[in-house]
Amino acid sequence: MIFIKHDNTNPCINHAIEEYALNKFDDDCFILWRNEPCILIGKNQNTLSEINIEYVKEHSIPVVRRMSGGGAIFCDLGNILFTFISKLDENNFADFSKFTNPIINALEKLSIKAELSGRNDLTIDGRKFSGNAQYNSKNKILHHGSILFSSAMSDLVKALKVKEIKFQDKAIKSVASRVTNISERLKEPMSVIEFKDFLNNYIISEYGDEKFYEFSDEEWAEIRKISDEKYETWEWNYGHSPKFSYSNEKKFLGGIVQANINVHKGLIKEIRFYGDFFSKGEVKEIEELLTGVRYLQEDVDNVFSSIDIEKYMSNITKENLLEIMFE
Repeated sequence: MIFIKHDNTNPCINHAIEEYALNKFDDDCFILWRNEPCILIGKNQNTLSEINIEYVKEHSIPVVRRMSGGGAIFCDLGNILFTFISKLDENNFADFSKFTNPIINALEKLSIKAELSGRNDLTIDGRKFSGNAQYNSKNKILHHGSILFSSAMSDLVKALKVKEIKFQDKAIKSVASRVTNISERLKEPMSVIEFKDFLNNYIISEYGDEKFYEFSDEEWAEIRKISDEKYETWEWNYGHSPKFSYSNEKKFLGGIVQANINVHKGLIKEIRFYGDFFSKGEVKEIEELLTGVRYLQEDVDNVFSSIDIEKYMSNITKENLLEIMFE
């Protein structure tokens, strides 16, 4: 395994680093990193419906879209982010335990009992400290997660526009009461940098293969190019949202799905699916198939019956999509 070392905290550059490493290296990779205050948006999410736009503008908080699915998260320098890049096992795309177990085991060394909860959360005593997401490209999988160590919880709550639908099956409704910082659980105090070093050393010891890699000046130039042309652009992070005539969303087994539809003369002229679901295929392929189709349930049903919905939205069914489009 290659351990990539860098101290960059620019979120656009950091996601460009992930993309560069995913495409460059044949070996498995591990990266530990931190971001300056920012919001990271899942690949399939509608940015404007996830953030408190006034707060984001007032505090000049960057909003960056990830390659992976999942939900929006707030980051600051009190967060540790980790990335595993590995050969893809098609049977285990939705199995996060391979990459979250090393984090759980490392925390056990600090006498902290953590567990994988639900699809992609790590929790301590039922309170979340880590969200995880995955992305596959050709024969590789990129898994990344965030770890709340000493994050400013008040900023987290203010920056994200929390949806009640995300908590309909949870007894605790407040985001602030559902999350916890690792620093609050330690028997002996550590700084965020000390914790980062501890985690890095633990992962190295577990994989037993110390191959440290630092980018050359030429590679940094390529990384900055990816950042400039993708992760710093409005097109990637926000995109152009048309005025929809119909909008609905629901939470299913595979996550939240939002359908925004513009119907003209009985035909679907524009349709967009957003949400925190995970996908192996590009959701825009479904959107393209539905464009021009009559806005009738049986016509849309015929389109869905001709494709593998699971490829585009893990654990989401045809019936789920029909429900949000025609409820």
